[in-house]
Amino acid sequence: MALKVFADRMSQPSRAVLIFCKINGIDFEEIRVDVLRNEQFSPEYKAINPMSQVPAIVDGRFKLFESHAILIYLSCSFPGVSSHWYPGDVSKRAKIHSVLDWHHSNLRRGAAGVVFNTILAPLNGIPSSPQAAKQAEKILMKSLTKLENFWLKDGRFLVGSSQPSIADLSLVCELMQLELLSEEECHRILSPYKKVVEWIEDTKKATAPHFDEVHEFLFKAQKRIREQTAKESSGKKELKSKL
Repeated sequence: MALKVFADRMSQPSRAVLIFCKINGIDFEEIRVDVLRNEQFSPEYKAINPMSQVPAIVDGRFKLFESHAILIYLSCSFPGVSSHWYPGDVSKRAKIHSVLDWHHSNLRRGAAGVVFNTILAPLNGIPSSPQAAKQAEKILMKSLTKLENFWLKDGRFLVGSSQPSIADLSLVCELMQLELLSEEECHRILSPYKKVVEWIEDTKKATAPHFDEVHEFLFKAQKRIREQTAKESSGKKELKSKL
């Protein structure tokens, strides 16, 4: 029985798991869970993940959720996975875990908070909070500084590695969510961090062509959001000129 991956490609952690499976030739069935339609709250899905979040996997009778745990499980359970994703050396694994733990409390809080409060909340009729967006951006910029000056100080990839690990894939997928912002805002946030920008490109290249294929859903959403934002901005300018 093939591995089942329950995912929504708008979800950063979902994309990381899907790319990992594809780049390592893991046979799997992708089952979409549409978060915007609240499918993660269905009784059928909650039987797999009671936390009602994506992604989740079912491997035979084994069920697992939380993307970092999934990536570790896949690295250890499927033959043919390249060792650089999750090395056998305990000290190297510990360093990867330190990045993954840091990610949840820092980079994810910042990036996801900025995108939600500036783009996703207004689009879905949820009152936006400028104060929450401002606080999230502070966390994001601080996290990007740590990436630039600490996590990437010794090599092309995280913790001094010459090849990507599951940590690189997870964090880069997180930052790709910033593509939903306007082109100007995305550039403003990322451009001061030269190592980070280069690392994102290196990770994309290392996982090609699967990285772009899995992110195509995000890029289509980006196009729709930017077109809608431009239309609304144009309408406001036209109204202002009439006044």
